[in-house]
Amino acid sequence: MINQLSWKIGGQQGEGVESTDRIFSTALNRLGYYLYGYRHFSSRIKGGHTNNKIRISTQPIRAISDDLDILVAFDQESIDLNAHELRSGGVIVADAKFNPTVPEGQKARLFPVPITQLAEELGTSLMKNMVASGASWALLGLPLEVFNQAVEEEFGRKGQAIVDKNIEAVKQGAEYVLELAGGPLEEFRLGPADGKQKLFMIGNDAIGLGAVAAGCRIMSAYPITPASEIMEYLIKKLPKYGGTVVQTEDEIAAITMAIGSSYAGVRTMTASAGPGLSLMMEAIGLAGMTETPVVIVDTQRGGPSTGLPTKQEQSDINALIYGTHGEIPKIVIAPSSIEECFYDTVQAFNLADKYQVPVIVATDLQLSLGKQSCEPLDYNQVTIDRGYLVKDIPDRDDSTIFNRYAFTENGISPRVLPGEKNGIHHVTGVEHDESGRPSESPINRKKMMDKRLRKLAQLEVNDPIHLQAPHSEPDLLIIGMGSTGGTIDQARLRLAEAGVNTNHMTVRLMHPFPTEQVLPQIVKAKKVAILENNATGQLANLIKQNVGYHDKLVNILKYDGNPFLPSEVYEECLKAVSDQAKTQEELVRNGNL
Repeated sequence: MINQLSWKIGGQQGEGVESTDRIFSTALNRLGYYLYGYRHFSSRIKGGHTNNKIRISTQPIRAISDDLDILVAFDQESIDLNAHELRSGGVIVADAKFNPTVPEGQKARLFPVPITQLAEELGTSLMKNMVASGASWALLGLPLEVFNQAVEEEFGRKGQAIVDKNIEAVKQGAEYVLELAGGPLEEFRLGPADGKQKLFMIGNDAIGLGAVAAGCRIMSAYPITPASEIMEYLIKKLPKYGGTVVQTEDEIAAITMAIGSSYAGVRTMTASAGPGLSLMMEAIGLAGMTETPVVIVDTQRGGPSTGLPTKQEQSDINALIYGTHGEIPKIVIAPSSIEECFYDTVQAFNLADKYQVPVIVATDLQLSLGKQSCEPLDYNQVTIDRGYLVKDIPDRDDSTIFNRYAFTENGISPRVLPGEKNGIHHVTGVEHDESGRPSESPINRKKMMDKRLRKLAQLEVNDPIHLQAPHSEPDLLIIGMGSTGGTIDQARLRLAEAGVNTNHMTVRLMHPFPTEQVLPQIVKAKKVAILENNATGQLANLIKQNVGYHDKLVNILKYDGNPFLPSEVYEECLKAVSDQAKTQEELVRNGNL
């Protein structure tokens, strides 16, 4: 028996790849296995190659695998593009309709199954995804009754007749491949799962759930990949709690509507990706100037412009921090797991209210759309902090104006909701005095700027970094953000086998930068490798700006639209350590060390 296995299905966009993956992984989740998935999909609605890869394990995992055990192919292109990942002895289950062939030099076993033909004989070629699922499930020797339960859940709303036909398609696919293979493949038989209950979701769903738990009741947004699933999730959930989702005409309308509803007292949010974030920048400045809480989710993708809308990238960091004109306080946090997507979203609403600032939750496409196993969430950790919200304002001689923007020592002014007795005040995007009236006084301007910027001087954020530091003087400190954490951990196992001592830091608070937490870890490391999916090393530059130690830092960059593989991280880190050793040897030879 084996402890983990990697499975991938490929075909043309729109021919059932996604539904096959969904049912296959749901059934595995029911058995209690840990799963980590990645979607490679085209930006077209139909057509263009797409594939879904799932890593299945008896132990927790947070990274895709380097290699592949089983490839299910609906066309020859899927074989040609993905067969190189197959390990020696790997298996291809392919539709016999296109006369599949294995690329020259590839040592893989081919099982041609008449996937389309079997589906058509049952009434429609649409069921070919179930034939393919049954074939690959059977090779693993897993119980069909569990898979059939997932089929019933998927198609139950369409009636029992449809469920029965799909179950029959699964059965026929399983029987056909087992006859070809002579039974289940023992080398692919997974060890027993732990049987523990696990959630199985994408990061966007966790963000949506976090928003509901945090008391968000309005989301205004415009659809955009890879953020749309947040809106789709909340469309289903918010009405159950008296809330609503408004699909606006564009991202400018989305952010301004969010600011307006937040000003009225409702916890509100919007979500977008890089292009939409660019359109929101002026209004984010408005939220900063009017000190109106608002939560914005940025699901990073390949840019610039339309760029690679369905591919992985982490290149919005500069825009998130510096994109707005002028200077306002804002908070940018970056969750690095499905669980953190939930908890950080709750925290984002509390931070926005407490400090009366825009808070941006920055994810990336892999974290947003990659479906993963996650431990049950602890709802007891959810607390609601509305900040300095003033009620029952006493009468005063001048009852017409309330000093909404009063100068305070910590920079946080009393916030009052519209309609509160004795709370009337002005609100404007131009510079203003304590009551909100426009003011161009130089003295007032400086005091107001200082007041707003003071807010974050004592910022309290849960876990601004995650640190795994077993070594007091590591050969290498590896720093990452977002979805790279699990991949780094996987690479560190191999580095340890190679005799390289490593520590691992994930930066979760991007702005204001957690210099006090990051600095001591960089100081004690011999070399620092910074891993990020962009071309210019934006996280590395942020560290150089706030921490220094330029001579220790090495960039590990990937910006081809794909996430890092553990082997790539391992090789680049090994090179960084090797280069460091060569430099030290050279210094010794020259008498400089």
